[in-house]
Amino acid sequence: MNVEYALEQLKNNGFKLTDKREFILNLFAENKRYMSAKEVMELLKMNIPGLSYDTIYRNLALFTTLNILESTDLEGEKKFRLTCSGSKHHHHLICLSCNKTKHVDECPMTSITLNSDDFEIVDHKFEIYGYCKECQHNSKS
Repeated sequence: MNVEYALEQLKNNGFKLTDKREFILNLFAENKRYMSAKEVMELLKMNIPGLSYDTIYRNLALFTTLNILESTDLEGEKKFRLTCSGSKHHHHLICLSCNKTKHVDECPMTSITLNSDDFEIVDHKFEIYGYCKECQHNSKS
């Protein structure tokens, strides 16, 4: 997802297009990785005087509700990234060091057979954690 499309989603859903929201979205677009609310706050506090955690959390929650951001739990903390562009179903490899992601087009759900008539699957989440090539190299240096 790009920032222009995200801002359009906000507008189409009746939300104001504020400088703070645009700064937050641009931050995610530039970093292309999962970030915590604390990281967002640290990276934006110099550009936005008076920015509060409440503003960050409220906007991250809004963006997640509107499917602008996706979230995951890493190291016991909720982290966010821009929702992937395109509609093709996929999963992610997630680096535990830098939180960058890589698409995995295969889905393990295709090999799971449920013999249960009393349960309907409506969604699933599959993430693989490890270390990207760059972080592996940096840890060996």
